[in-house]
Amino acid sequence: MPDHPLPLTRRHFVAASASLSGLLLLAGPAGAATPEIPANQNGETAMTSGYVTTPDGTQIFYKDWGPKEAQPIMFHHGWPLSADDWDAQMLFFLSKGYRVVAHDRRGHGRSSQVSTGHDMDHYAADAAAVVHHLDLTNAVHIGHSTGGGEVARYVARHGQPEGRVAAAVLVSAVPPLMLKTEANPEGTPMAVFDGFRSALAANRAQFFLDVASGPFYGFNRPGAEVSQGVITNWWRQGMMGAALAHYEGIKAFSETDQTEDLKAITVPMLVIQGDDDQVVPYKDAMVKQHALLVNSQMKIYPGFPHGMLTTHADVTNPDLLAFVTQA
Repeated sequence: MPDHPLPLTRRHFVAASASLSGLLLLAGPAGAATPEIPANQNGETAMTSGYVTTPDGTQIFYKDWGPKEAQPIMFHHGWPLSADDWDAQMLFFLSKGYRVVAHDRRGHGRSSQVSTGHDMDHYAADAAAVVHHLDLTNAVHIGHSTGGGEVARYVARHGQPEGRVAAAVLVSAVPPLMLKTEANPEGTPMAVFDGFRSALAANRAQFFLDVASGPFYGFNRPGAEVSQGVITNWWRQGMMGAALAHYEGIKAFSETDQTEDLKAITVPMLVIQGDDDQVVPYKDAMVKQHALLVNSQMKIYPGFPHGMLTTHADVTNPDLLAFVTQA
């Protein structure tokens, strides 16, 4: 490397200008709001992470951002992802002055790759362990997909009886029951979930790539604006976790009947989903959730996919904020 700057020619300037223009286009439309992250008197944002050890010895990773005195919002991720799937929501709500918390489900992300407890009861108990460790009160819990099932069981069996929950949101969530049964004829046939298990066992890396690049974000729809970064990030999160946890998690999200959980919840609830969800059919999910809950609002998003919190965060985040401010 030379110890003096190279001369800037007109060709260099044009090339640099073109590169900068490209980056600005990628960053978003002109005039788009940039979140202002609150800082303390030292100019720092409160940001911590750590682990909680559950009674069965499982270590659950969590991250905790924002002022400790602010109302907390706790996020519960979908299968087979991690707390990182909530980046767009955590940054957004942090900029609005909230305390935001997210954790990796057991066997997922940075949490312990344990051989047991891959069921909704343990998922909810693990979430409760994080809540107790951080002493979260008056919290709003937001769950996506499998995380919605986790939220429903947590609120019904842990948070609500302890008086720690102000409200909750189910986004493209799996309750009350995904599996087709005699009592749930509108559900998804077992053969579909057996196909998930077979594909995961045969080649998990390819299966996860296929899910992320296809139905999860609706990237398989004609005219879809495909983001390779979003696909790669989904794949990255999935491959961080344990294959066994993901394999057994399919049973947890598809075969757990949470009808009684939903009936037991009395705190204010918001249930939202896109009508082009190719993973969790909205008529067997959101519509039934709203019918079973005693205190809920429902909103459907025309054309939105299962992963709408990522693809349409500019629409869903303000709607979530509007509900949270009422809690």
